[in-house]
Amino acid sequence: MASNNRLFEDFARVAQGAAGALVGLRDELETRIKDQVDRVLSRMNLVRREEFEAVQAMAAKARREQEALTARLDALEGRTGGAARKTGSGRAHRNAGARGKSR
Repeated sequence: MASNNRLFEDFARVAQGAAGALVGLRDELETRIKDQVDRVLSRMNLVRREEFEAVQAMAAKARREQEALTARLDALEGRTGGAARKTGSGRAHRNAGARGKSR
């Protein structure tokens, strides 16, 4: 019976060693595959996700600022008679006012 226990202990040690070796092999394969994929992607001139998200955030901010400036410009044009400025009749109104005073 003692030889059976010893046999099982030896078998358990071999299995533990094999499991450890397989874990090491898996880690090594993952590292090599990751390196290879990184090399392929770098040759393809692709953008990393972090860079894409940063540019996307910048574009969204620029869009919000542009919309705010458009709204501000519309409000200012509405207050100063933007319709007169658009047709170019603002100068005619000023000149007409000056002529009316001289009479």
